Amino acid sequence: MDSRDEQQQQQQRQRLEDRLRTDSESSTDSITRFVLPSVDGSPPKIVTMDEVASMLKDLRNTELAHEIALNPEFKLQQYVPPMDSLEGRIKTIMHQAFWDILRQQLEQQPPNFDQAIRLLAEIKEELPQLLSPNNERSLVRINEVLDDAIIRQQAERGVLDFRSYANFLINILSRMCAPARDEAVAKLRDIDDVVETFRNILEIMTLMKLDMANFMLSMARKSIAANSVQFEKEKFSKYLREFHGQAGFPATEDWLQRHRPGCSSNDDIIYNAYMQLLDYPMDKEFPELMRIDKSRFENLSWRAQRLIICASIISISQGMPVISQRRENRLKLAQQLNIIMQDVKQIDQVSTAIESCYEQVRAFIQSALSQEQLPAISDADQAALKAQIMQLTNKTSPVRILMAKRLNGFVRVALRSNNGIPPPPSGFGDYEEELVAFIASFRRLVSYNHAVFGEHFATVLNRQRSSDEPQPEATSSAGIATGHAQMAKP
Repeated sequence: MDSRDEQQQQQQRQRLEDRLRTDSESSTDSITRFVLPSVDGSPPKIVTMDEVASMLKDLRNTELAHEIALNPEFKLQQYVPPMDSLEGRIKTIMHQAFWDILRQQLEQQPPNFDQAIRLLAEIKEELPQLLSPNNERSLVRINEVLDDAIIRQQAERGVLDFRSYANFLINILSRMCAPARDEAVAKLRDIDDVVETFRNILEIMTLMKLDMANFMLSMARKSIAANSVQFEKEKFSKYLREFHGQAGFPATEDWLQRHRPGCSSNDDIIYNAYMQLLDYPMDKEFPELMRIDKSRFENLSWRAQRLIICASIISISQGMPVISQRRENRLKLAQQLNIIMQDVKQIDQVSTAIESCYEQVRAFIQSALSQEQLPAISDADQAALKAQIMQLTNKTSPVRILMAKRLNGFVRVALRSNNGIPPPPSGFGDYEEELVAFIASFRRLVSYNHAVFGEHFATVLNRQRSSDEPQPEATSSAGIATGHAQMAKP
């Protein structure tokens, strides 16, 4: 390599060092970004911690507020640019260069602490983001130990102990982190290389920023839920005023009208209409006002069907004493069936899943009989068992119909109950945990939508009750009204 090449490389290295001095994100991700999951079919959004805080203070995005209010599992995710993207490649190169420079400077004789000083300054700037507002004592301690002037004086005198600062930061993080991060923080003490120690400290700080952002979201959820209902009601009312009541929602009105027969009050009609959302007819248009939650209702519908099928299989399996008379066997089998069925979300998946359930039941029974030194199940009994279980692929199966009625009755009682959730219906006791989670989700979804649209539903039913001609037929062809409803996204 000639002197000219060496000079060019030195110039490139110098430019890189200059860039790193001004690009704090390349070294420590001080501008940590998060992925805000898609809530309305649009691409996920990349946001910073400040944008998260601002968003939670003034939430005017209807779909996002709706998602946060109804989905307790909704969380921000860590943003990592794809490795094959330009951003990902640049970030990887810049980060590696930062740590390479830090190592090279520390290994010089005497050590050069420029990069170390910059790193400690950036960490000091970031740490307050990880503190709760009332943790002033820790903030004071951080400012005392990571005092810029003192650190520079130590560096100038050549007595800066980089390892001691790493140990201080590990102690701070151990008191600040969520319990889920305790093990990772503890492992920092086992890293001998100080550069790798700091590198891992920063990785954990990035995860702790994500924890803090999601903590902020969880703390704001109750307020968001209350404000979101009011906001959606106001937006819907404004929409109705703008169209002077002329723009209807034919699918919603038809959905309500179909449940009028046999009902003595608007409450009964609306209540029965909500119940149908758990098994909505494929030949009927989904209510416009419920479309923002259509996927949620569809997921709940499949949860209900999976519960019905699993409970039906357990009921059939209890024809074998080794299942009916051994509660521990029944519970274990119920868990195994639940695992097999948990990903079933389409009609064409049902038959294959039920056949897999049969094979699991057969193997389980054979194993249980063998353990108790009892005769194996006969070929005839196996054939009968398979025929009964495979019959469940059809919704008209007597056992499946019976279990569906029991679940339907349970949901009806639970939906109107103000005193908690009733005991599981017969045949569903082995799935109590899933049943409770299912009904809690359904009640939350119905309650929210009723708080927003309940008054409008009652108005529609009262207007149609006073009319001589049925309104759904008169408005079902009003495609422009449906279009308006979709655009407004009330």
